[in-house]
Amino acid sequence: MITFEKLFETMRQKNVSTYWLREQCGLDSKTIRRLKANENIETKTLNKLCNALSCRIEDIMEYIPD
Repeated sequence: MITFEKLFETMRQKNVSTYWLREQCGLDSKTIRRLKANENIETKTLNKLCNALSCRIEDIMEYIPD
């Protein structure tokens, strides 16, 4: 399973809100909801997140074997 718990941890460390993500990355509320629910996300969204947060992919997602 892919989890986005690291994304929200990185956001806390950088003092970034979901509102900021919507404004700076152009993400909509549906995408934020999908991230919170660990649902499928497009790679272009992952790219936007890494660019906006100045981080690596492993800072926002993690694979956990089922």
